Amino acid sequence: MRPALKPGLLPVWRNRDTVQIGIDPRRAVALTGMRGADTLLRLLDGSRDRAQVLAAASDLGMDAAAADHVLSLLTAAGALSDLPAGRYGTLPAGARARLAPELATAALARGDADGGARTLARRQAACVRVHGASRVGLSVAGMLTGAGIGLVISTGPTAARPGSAGAERRGSAAPPPTGPGHPTDPGLPGPDRRVPRAPASRLAGSGRRATGARGQPRRPSLVVLADCHRRELPALLAMKRVPHLAVSASEAIGVVGPLVVPGRSACLRCLDLTRAERDPAWPLILAQLSAQAGADPPGCDTVLATMVAAQAVAQTLAFVDQDGQAPAVINGTLELVLPGWQWRRRTWPPHPQCGCRYRA
Repeated sequence: MRPALKPGLLPVWRNRDTVQIGIDPRRAVALTGMRGADTLLRLLDGSRDRAQVLAAASDLGMDAAAADHVLSLLTAAGALSDLPAGRYGTLPAGARARLAPELATAALARGDADGGARTLARRQAACVRVHGASRVGLSVAGMLTGAGIGLVISTGPTAARPGSAGAERRGSAAPPPTGPGHPTDPGLPGPDRRVPRAPASRLAGSGRRATGARGQPRRPSLVVLADCHRRELPALLAMKRVPHLAVSASEAIGVVGPLVVPGRSACLRCLDLTRAERDPAWPLILAQLSAQAGADPPGCDTVLATMVAAQAVAQTLAFVDQDGQAPAVINGTLELVLPGWQWRRRTWPPHPQCGCRYRA
């Protein structure tokens, strides 16, 4: 293991004896009695183990006992990460540099002591399918790739017209429609399509077909359903026990959730049953929505699409990073109504008449 100052925290000196690791008081740690330790701090970049750090400090004229004491103080204060030697695995140098801010943020937010190594391993092993090539869907796919998800596959019909911001950014025609039972249906066996990505954004596994052991189609860790009102695909995913996250943005309203963990949380049919109790016309309205997918205009501008996509990616990463835990959108939705700026959570418990928890 190799000690390193917490990634993402800048060391600054308050005076000759006091060093502060981090700027904002909510993250920063101040240590006194650190005069002359600037040489040692420069060595804490994760490239050496503890013995090598002490030896290098001694070569630079710092007393070994004093250096060891400083390391102990930094460790006790929680200012050090203990990086594993193979943290980045076989990632190329460009991907390492691009992912460094992602890992630093994850480590700081969750208090990980390994500099984000476990987070990187989980993201690289994950496969996320984004169904729906709307503005939100395309943004979600791009941000997931940038966040280090090992394999991101975009499938399904598009709501973006040629010349729209989303279609131009991808630089390719929209993929053909898919549906339950179709060979390219997310979560089911069949050939995969990837939204073209710049070479700098490709990660391990992103250039290969999504297959697992013995060449079988790879099971997705999560499917993101972007602006999808049809219920056949969510029902099929629930039957296959594939977790899926619903995301929508229209009528100047963004909704992220629920995250359906089959057998454990409310499904989309649970929400429909609850809505039908409040509004008996909801089943008829839903049927019309399913038939009118992609109707113009969606009422989703650039700002709303970006905010909804960012929230969807945040919840997806929470699911991947925390081993299936994303409490904000399990049995709930996060909703944003413009021109407001604050996300609000709505609770959706499993409906007693659905029975999805038992069927799963």
